[in-house]
Amino acid sequence: MPQNLSSDTIAALITPQGQGAVGIIRISGPEALNCAGSVFRGKSLASLPGHSVVFGRIVDDKGRDLDEVLLTLFREPQSYTGEDVVEISCHGSHYILQELLDLLYRHGARPAQAGEFTRRAWLNGKLDLSQAEAVADLIASETQAAHTLAINQLKGGIRDEIRELRTLLLDFCSLIELELDFAEEDVEFADRSKLLQLLAEVRLKIDRLLDSFVLGNAVRQGVQTVIAGRPNAGKSTLLNALLGEDRALVSDIPGTTRDTVEERLNIHGILFHLVDTAGIREARDQVEAMGIARSYEKIRQAAIVLYVYDQSTLGAEDLVRDLESLEANRESIILVANKSDLPQVQAPPELEAYVLSVCRVAARTGDGVVELKQMLYDTVLGRSEFAPDSLGINARHRNALTAARQELDAADHGLRIQLETDLIAQSLRRVLYHLGEVSGEISTEEILGNIFGKFCIGK
Repeated sequence: MPQNLSSDTIAALITPQGQGAVGIIRISGPEALNCAGSVFRGKSLASLPGHSVVFGRIVDDKGRDLDEVLLTLFREPQSYTGEDVVEISCHGSHYILQELLDLLYRHGARPAQAGEFTRRAWLNGKLDLSQAEAVADLIASETQAAHTLAINQLKGGIRDEIRELRTLLLDFCSLIELELDFAEEDVEFADRSKLLQLLAEVRLKIDRLLDSFVLGNAVRQGVQTVIAGRPNAGKSTLLNALLGEDRALVSDIPGTTRDTVEERLNIHGILFHLVDTAGIREARDQVEAMGIARSYEKIRQAAIVLYVYDQSTLGAEDLVRDLESLEANRESIILVANKSDLPQVQAPPELEAYVLSVCRVAARTGDGVVELKQMLYDTVLGRSEFAPDSLGINARHRNALTAARQELDAADHGLRIQLETDLIAQSLRRVLYHLGEVSGEISTEEILGNIFGKFCIGK
């Protein structure tokens, strides 16, 4: 675990900017108590135990009262950062908050950088790197599912999984390294058959974590979902039905939608970014052509395509041609047979080669919309319920675990062809290295800057 080399004291506003009833300023570092005590008039902070709350006044350098405040004291290491921490709760006036910050900066603190409090928590062993990321996810969570993922990770879910994998491998790695020390005596301390079994076990655990990336990405980022189809197929009506409000303009005149209309839909905690696109046909003017070109671009970028067609007017051959023209993987396409309350002009052929699934709806009346929402949800989760203990790894975790998986395969192959022990040991060392990247036992300044730079000031 890296050591905290910071010797300075930092301060920042930890509540949102803007006027409010209360604002809180956090101070952390070796001089936190002295810094706060120099502007606070009340009980002596030096005599207070940790986790104390006291009432008092803040005075400026000329002895004038700035505000009446509550001051909360946390003594190291029993604090968020692992350092001495003081939090000052004052009235939420922008003037008061800025004046108080300026006072603290003049009395020994400096402005905290983005994510610096959480970075110090990691440096001091209060959090591992995956938990630090969970703090940012928790702040950004907009749905119950996103909140659940962040809480599970903050409680150490990913850390515990990685710790278990590393523990399983370390004993065998030490035996392999021991063999290298006795290479001239040609002895084996590590049972090769048991090592192969262990590698298979670790591989299964890594694969399970990798499989959770799709869920984690969907929960954190939302699912880009494009509504496409011919003019007057009912795309805008379907968007309104999914949202339960009149968000898009609906008209019987073909080509009404010239540009994309984007909205967000929360289905059981999964956020879908819905994009209603211009009807796909031969353009009648330059503006419509630009809208259609944008429709195809959105289709190519989409995780899910809802291809809407009017089953009361479009024949089977035209439908197949439309589907063939889409530049999208069939696994991403849900075919929506709209206007199911009207007679069907022609039953479509078997469509397994073109789409993932088919849903019949009457967007104008709302029939079938509930079923379509469930189909969207099941498509993301692979028809499994959102598990309360799901980990949902992020892209950084996936990259590290993918690299670890590749090195596992290399070690497995080396064992099977009886490769030199030092080459097998090298692959196992790399597995441990990449697993350490997930928890932060192995890190670089570039990775840390990328993670903590995404935090807000004050966290």
